[in-house]
Amino acid sequence: MATLYLDRAQLEIRADGAALALYEGGERSGTVPLRLLERVVIQGSQTRLDSGVLIKLAEAGVATLLLGARDSRRVALVLGPAHQDAAVRLAQAHRVMDEAYCLGWARDMVAAKLYRQQSLLRLALTERPDLRKELFDAIAGLAAAAAQISGCSNVASLRGLEGAAARTHFGALTALFPPELDFTGRNRRPPRDPVNACLSLAYTMLHFDAVRAAHAAGLDPLLGFYHRPAFGRESLACDLIEVLRPHADAWVWQQFRSRALREDHFTQHNGACVLGKAGRERFYSAWEGSAKLPRRWLRARCALLARSLRNESSTWIASHDDEDF
Repeated sequence: MATLYLDRAQLEIRADGAALALYEGGERSGTVPLRLLERVVIQGSQTRLDSGVLIKLAEAGVATLLLGARDSRRVALVLGPAHQDAAVRLAQAHRVMDEAYCLGWARDMVAAKLYRQQSLLRLALTERPDLRKELFDAIAGLAAAAAQISGCSNVASLRGLEGAAARTHFGALTALFPPELDFTGRNRRPPRDPVNACLSLAYTMLHFDAVRAAHAAGLDPLLGFYHRPAFGRESLACDLIEVLRPHADAWVWQQFRSRALREDHFTQHNGACVLGKAGRERFYSAWEGSAKLPRRWLRARCALLARSLRNESSTWIASHDDEDF
């Protein structure tokens, strides 16, 4: 199953039976069978399509992500039919109100994230021995933070610990990138340098897959245990991608290290660093190869969570025999 990236000026998409037909300049340029697709990513406002295409995609279970033209921020997300198992969402909502459960979940997420951050910096240490002090000190700081996780008595204190660890992690990452990229730490909304522009886009792609995996498993993406439910935020997806952020960090570093992405792929616009079309082509092509493992992890993690929640709520759900017709 594949991802279809649509990022081309004057491109029109039409529904054609069980396929999508692509037109450029009024001429048909290609056909993509719906059965081959898992997701569609549409960048910018120049691609034209009508509601019939979105309906076809949704009916086929193909999730569609709409990104802004310049800043690659998420504008909208269209998912397929919702899972019909009420037991899962009922138990999920119940657990969101269970402080002990939320703390246990959050500890597991943060511990896994810090472990992966340390793994990334250890890899960097083997490839950049000239940065031994910076990287070794950061690894030690992350290990010290990980040792304090079990002592956090609530989610708020754990969040503070994770935030301090993130600053340590990104402080070390800044040494890995050349000075001309002007990467001095994490910034966003908007990202102000090429590294942060790519980190933001990579996290957006992870979040898209996390929402999709949760939705497919019958979970409510809005109801998180570590990130508390908030208006307009898929908090469960935010929970899930915390573990995967170091994967994106490592991938972005390798893209710049290999020169697959370069300074000339970016421009500045109203204080934001913008990845241009040539850079986006390289980004999306490389991302597809890297995304297989995190997508597999998300599917497995969501399936495991849904199965656990379904077992908890079996006594709350009426069977068909209980219904009075």
